[in-house]
Amino acid sequence: MRIYGDLTSGNCLKIKIVADRLGLAYEWVPVDAVKGESRTPAYLALFPAGQIPGVAFADGRRLAQSNAIIRYLARGSALLPDDAFAAATVDQWLFWEQYSHEPAVAVCRAEMKFRGVRREARDPARVARGEAALDLMERHLAGTGWFVGDDATIADVALFAYTQWADEGGFDLAARPAIRDWLDRCKVAFRIEPDAIATAAGR
Repeated sequence: MRIYGDLTSGNCLKIKIVADRLGLAYEWVPVDAVKGESRTPAYLALFPAGQIPGVAFADGRRLAQSNAIIRYLARGSALLPDDAFAAATVDQWLFWEQYSHEPAVAVCRAEMKFRGVRREARDPARVARGEAALDLMERHLAGTGWFVGDDATIADVALFAYTQWADEGGFDLAARPAIRDWLDRCKVAFRIEPDAIATAAGR
């Protein structure tokens, strides 16, 4: 299995977390989307949408879209419940992450970290959307340890990826203790050593 991506991208990081947690063998192929490497003819021949991450399997099949990939990789494991309703609840969080969380939290981070946008110059509507998403997470986590069930699932993987970097997008987690505690649990559950991702990503 080849994983095409960039470790500064939360969407790509999701794939690495799941693959590592499940002990899956893979080759990481660096693709810098900021430099346009996801728009080259060679990359577009593999993944026509020109987005990262992308996964190419040994049998020639390919899959894109981060949450579709982690859902496929996690099948049959504890990261994706067997119970149909619990699995649907995981999907509910995956869809919400891509629609209501990532477009705000991740985009604010990208603007500040990679484009030099000042905190006060962020789009107010996007900021409000990000704050609302984090507030919803805080309320949910105040009453439970994980997003679905009694242990980590790919719902936690998906939401961990960019929430861990929320401060880089100008969002303050200081008043959100439930999220901070959950982030710590995720790092243990996903066996993420301190600064390992930052070092690998060149941050």
